[in-house]
Amino acid sequence: MGASHRPTARPSSEGRAVARTQTLLKGENGIGTVRKTTLPGGLRVVTETLPSVRSATFGIWAHVGSRDETPSLGGATHYLEHLLFKGTQKRTALDISSAIDAVGGEMNAFTAKEYTCYYARVLDTDLPLAIDVVCDMLTGSLIEAVDVDAERGVILEEIAMTEDDPGDVVHDLFARTMFGDSPLGRPVLGTVDTVNGLTRDRIARFYKKHYDPTHLIVAAAGNVDHNKVVRQVRAAFERAGALGEEEALPVGPRTGARTLRTAGRVDVLGRKTEQAHVILGMPGLARTDDRRWAMGVLNTALGGGMSSRLFQEIREKRGLAYSVYSYTSGFADCGLFGVYAGCRPSQVHDVLKICRDELDQIAEHGLDDGELHRAVGQLSGSTVLGLEDTGALMNRIGKSELCWGEQLSVDEMLRRIAAVTPDDVQAVARDVLGHRPSLSVIGPLKDKQTARLDEAVS
Repeated sequence: MGASHRPTARPSSEGRAVARTQTLLKGENGIGTVRKTTLPGGLRVVTETLPSVRSATFGIWAHVGSRDETPSLGGATHYLEHLLFKGTQKRTALDISSAIDAVGGEMNAFTAKEYTCYYARVLDTDLPLAIDVVCDMLTGSLIEAVDVDAERGVILEEIAMTEDDPGDVVHDLFARTMFGDSPLGRPVLGTVDTVNGLTRDRIARFYKKHYDPTHLIVAAAGNVDHNKVVRQVRAAFERAGALGEEEALPVGPRTGARTLRTAGRVDVLGRKTEQAHVILGMPGLARTDDRRWAMGVLNTALGGGMSSRLFQEIREKRGLAYSVYSYTSGFADCGLFGVYAGCRPSQVHDVLKICRDELDQIAEHGLDDGELHRAVGQLSGSTVLGLEDTGALMNRIGKSELCWGEQLSVDEMLRRIAAVTPDDVQAVARDVLGHRPSLSVIGPLKDKQTARLDEAVS
């Protein structure tokens, strides 16, 4: 999805900025209609209306992720995500959680490398409560020293929990293998050292810098009325003194210099595990690359399901692994493509050889007609089925506004998937899979096994 025009508030005849509303996608009889209002101060509110459901999901997206941290601030974005649940001037931490629990709703947040999201899913009649609670968290957090100290232990336990799961750790290791000691190469959670080094003042400054209205996008989906959501959000931000009346330009989709990536690198982390966890991969596509639709079809055919090549060759035919799949990760200026497998340490070289052979085969010959047809159908179906609840719809419209600056209808996404041709797939396969791969491995490999790993990336 390419960047589109980004309307902002315009001054009224009295000199004050006024809100501007657009219909981005027009659904039939209002169903699936996506509208956006840009408020004075640069806050954007995007909604998708589905009158046939009885739930609503409300979220606020912050244009900040672990990629925005300096080395000494590693983990600050995720730390801050935790702290915004710890209390405001209006509510204690217990007040925040009990308010949503009392109406049977669910509330959570997540931090990624390029954005953070806070959300609540409730009955449509309880949407005003969800708006008030989440907006209060984002605008009125106290970030008190006692909470910073208490939550530090929680985050260190979260890091420890992740370290206990080599299937998770290998993905962090692969990011470091590909991106080195750059923001994209460092873990979202930070490290024990960086988390221990974060103080209340440093986190508060980070909050003030990245959570002003120009960096935030409000998204709501379900049985919602756009104008009511806008009024409630505006009132909540104004009560907190967080919404200026002067015109301000919202922060647009992220751009920047391309992050350097490596090729032919092998990283091995010795662990006394029952399985070896491996990721073989190479540079992928940026999320704005027009070839991402063809890459999605390629990824599905290669390692996206039980009929995929990797699953059939490695698990079904040879029984070498229980879990094997391929995946793509797209960032603003670059991306990753990887193949993961968990297998017995003695089988690592066999698994890697099959993976490399299949990558080389598709890079040279592409997909046959049957594979292409199945992959297009599978990707189309999973795209639609993945949007069957209001939480997924909120994620789609919020992330689309933040990352691409435009909205695509489901029909348009399906059209672009269906338009992928064998030549498109082969072209992107040659460009992506033709790179020399890198490799990350976690497991109890012996010295002789480790010495042979270079064969997989040569």
